[in-house]
Amino acid sequence: MPIKKYKPTTQGRRTLAIVDRSDLSKKAPEKSLTVGKKRCGGRNNNGRITNRFRGGGHKRLYRIIDFKRVKDTVPAKVAAIEYDPNRSCNIALLHYHDGVKAYILAPVGLVAGDRVVSGIKDVEPKTGNAMPLTAIPVGTNIHNIELKPGKGGQLARSAGASARLMALEGKYAHVKLPSGELRLISIRCRATIGQVGNVEHSLEKSGTAGRSRHFGRRPHVRGMVMNPVDHPMGGGEGKSKSGHHPVSPWGQPAKGFKTRKKRKYSNKMIVTRRKRRAGR
Repeated sequence: MPIKKYKPTTQGRRTLAIVDRSDLSKKAPEKSLTVGKKRCGGRNNNGRITNRFRGGGHKRLYRIIDFKRVKDTVPAKVAAIEYDPNRSCNIALLHYHDGVKAYILAPVGLVAGDRVVSGIKDVEPKTGNAMPLTAIPVGTNIHNIELKPGKGGQLARSAGASARLMALEGKYAHVKLPSGELRLISIRCRATIGQVGNVEHSLEKSGTAGRSRHFGRRPHVRGMVMNPVDHPMGGGEGKSKSGHHPVSPWGQPAKGFKTRKKRKYSNKMIVTRRKRRAGR
């Protein structure tokens, strides 16, 4: 799906860059696989804002995604590739041979008319098929990876994401995640073959503030331009950082400060920590 740009007829169109979705096979979602989605505006169950700069936006229907893929040995036909406003990647509508319908994350190369299947034995490791890690060849790109058997995929689910199966050793598989982290995962956990589609999503530019508001994103205000009463980095004459290290509004360091617990239970499952980004 290529990036679509426009002639600079206005200042908003000059920088606008969106993914061309003309090749998606279906516009309206499957009604039986949708539920209403209530917006919270960044507020928790007490009504207090816990995630700032959220609110408004277009009304959405939530598409129920099958992250577990436990319908074994029943082949399914890809009926359509659809847009999902609730996630960065596209989704694929499956029609199983027994009449059941389901949505899955659409990997790169999956098109309408393809056949996919999930199972433990006698399943070919091709794009869109789901199987336990023990049945996947070493070196294969995978996504929608479970952390606990039967819980459903939790890792590598966003647009363009993929992990790689590095090795199988005893009860665990060595999986290299998109962040660069090498992690141990039970060989009984399932994963889907291939890379998540809509790879060009990261190249999109909204172009206008109004388009960001349609996504439910309110204007983001820098702490440095606030008053001292509103933010630790606020105040001062002109663009003053006042010799203060960048922090959150509640005083927690914002750059390079490790927030992960030192004795977290899952530390034993991490073989190699993720790579530090340049400049951090």
